[in-house]
Amino acid sequence: MADVRTHTIDAAGKSLGRIASEAAKALMGKTHASYTPHIRSVVRVTISNASKIHMPERKKKQKIYTHYTGYPGGLRKETFSALKGRSGASAAVRRAIKGMLPRNTMLVGRMKNLSITE
Repeated sequence: MADVRTHTIDAAGKSLGRIASEAAKALMGKTHASYTPHIRSVVRVTISNASKIHMPERKKKQKIYTHYTGYPGGLRKETFSALKGRSGASAAVRRAIKGMLPRNTMLVGRMKNLSITE
């Protein structure tokens, strides 16, 4: 498993969920015949044109990301357009992909193999 496979996704004109599901599937290694669930695959996923994601204006205002700080009254809510303005579109894509990956010990390593360009 020394060879590193690359998977490139062009995000221009595609919806956020379609990009995220394709990237999550590739990071898990399910796109290759040598897929084994308990072994982390060596797949690097590159997403280009993240700022050109297709999303209706209404959805940009309605899509809300929540985060709890851990303190009383610490529930923070942010819309997609606010997140895109603060951290760029790559933050929303990264968050969507992380939500589609299984929560196990391989999650951090899989997320390190993901690179997103605006």
